Amino acid sequence: MQTHPALFARLNCVPQLGMTVRFSAIAMAALLAACSSTPLPPWPGTAPGMASRPAPVVSAVPAPLATPAPAPIAAPAESLPYSAAVAARFPEPTVRYETPGLETGRTTYTTQREIEQWLRELANKSLGSGALLGLVTAGTSQRGLPIQALVATRARSIEPRALDALDRPTVMLVAQQRGDEPAAAEAMLVIARELAPGGLLEPLLARINVVVVPRANPDGALAGLRATANGVDMTHDHLLLRTPEAQALASLVRDYRPTVVLDAGEFVAAGPYLQKYQALQRPDVQLQYAGTANAHEFITKAAREWLQEPMSAALTDAQLTSDWYASTAADPQALALSMGSIAPDTLRNASALRNSLGLMVRSRGVGIGRTHLQRRVHSQVVAISSALRSTAERASELAQVQSFARRDIAAKACRQQMLVQAAQTPEQREVTMLQPETGADFTVKVDWNSSLTLRPLKSRVRPCGYWLSASATAAVDRLELLGVQVMRVAESAPLIADTYTPTPGSAPAPAGGSVRLAQVTPTRGAVDAAPGSFYVPMNQPAADLAAAALEPDTEFSFFAHHAIGNLDDVARVMVRPALVFEE
Repeated sequence: MQTHPALFARLNCVPQLGMTVRFSAIAMAALLAACSSTPLPPWPGTAPGMASRPAPVVSAVPAPLATPAPAPIAAPAESLPYSAAVAARFPEPTVRYETPGLETGRTTYTTQREIEQWLRELANKSLGSGALLGLVTAGTSQRGLPIQALVATRARSIEPRALDALDRPTVMLVAQQRGDEPAAAEAMLVIARELAPGGLLEPLLARINVVVVPRANPDGALAGLRATANGVDMTHDHLLLRTPEAQALASLVRDYRPTVVLDAGEFVAAGPYLQKYQALQRPDVQLQYAGTANAHEFITKAAREWLQEPMSAALTDAQLTSDWYASTAADPQALALSMGSIAPDTLRNASALRNSLGLMVRSRGVGIGRTHLQRRVHSQVVAISSALRSTAERASELAQVQSFARRDIAAKACRQQMLVQAAQTPEQREVTMLQPETGADFTVKVDWNSSLTLRPLKSRVRPCGYWLSASATAAVDRLELLGVQVMRVAESAPLIADTYTPTPGSAPAPAGGSVRLAQVTPTRGAVDAAPGSFYVPMNQPAADLAAAALEPDTEFSFFAHHAIGNLDDVARVMVRPALVFEE
């Protein structure tokens, strides 16, 4: 495996002692330059002598040729899982958005071909202007449909290197990972249009770049189904990368290295809530910033204070309601509400482990067809435009916080504890819901599994790196697609490492079956790093994403899902190694 010197310089800001790498003097100079110190700024509102900085003012973004919204037409009661009184709680917005899927009388949403035409026309419109819009095909779905992104920038080209040269934060917007959540995709077309020359968001390109993926799961959208064509819910496929759809998004994240990643979709308005609580979900929008084991505290704090809190205020100003994201199990006896998953396999959480600000935005819509579609799109447009404005407002501070987090994580190699497993914290919470007949608010006290505070279940000393056998090429390919630095060993050398010994009586299931859950005990010993085997250093910014994939005893690990064949194919290197790597 060849290791690109510039990539090594960018990712490894704390060179490991004792390693020999065949790099040129120019490459080493680039490495040292990349490791120059960037001090962390005082946190706004908390440092002595600093006044709290007001949140940026965010206004709703109407369609360019907005027309007054028509009076809402009451749908027959039998067409909805609730009454007309409830429907009246969600009036049409004061503007009407225009996309192919929102045309009057239309019964289908914007098709994949219409999305491509929409994006291409915007790109053509930008030629010769200050803003440059370009279309990128990140991959294809399982049924051969393109997964496309629109890159909006003021760089000279839409190539990642050109955007890097601007030294501005990039925001990546992703919609419709689940095929039955269409409003977010329609909203992304509106956002893309407003980023084009003459659009209301185009001035923000003076401070940020934007990558828009209107539809991440085209097969699911075509069928109106939640999952991808092979039945995988891709919202939980951003660590294992089992689907080409998740791989396409991973390649975009790896290449464009966004500072902010926003995942837009929809949530169930009625469904099990009617059965369990005799109630309906109340908010227009549910929000949740990333929260997963080992996410850097400053990245989490920035996502909460600089993205989600201003977004909540913007939604309130637009007379839209918002709350934390929460869902309930299908089991009718399980009455608890749970916030979004803390596993590292969602887009927002995997992004946080890459030191990007991850945020999930969900509008109410699953299970109600095209009802309230304009309002659902409006909710998304307000929320997404808030994220873009907040990123532009905080551009320099975000860069400093992100730089500090990357360096801080890289510096932790070989020391300190890291979490291997964590759990949500059980609480109780009063949740405002709607009565399905009268539409009135009423409060329900529920058991609430919070993702805001994690309960540690298992921790280990952070290794210096991970060794992978030469047969672990499937794992290496996925790690590199995730943006994790992996180096190939050129000369045999001994390593002091912890191997994973199965706990007596709990040997993992044989390879080739379903998820295998292993219980292991790290056992110190010597491992021979043969030529052709691999080393994953932990002195890199994506170290915690690597650890999430490689610690075998979790339900989301590469070992659990057979990307690593055997426990003896991976080891925790506990002393800084003296290794020679291929160039």
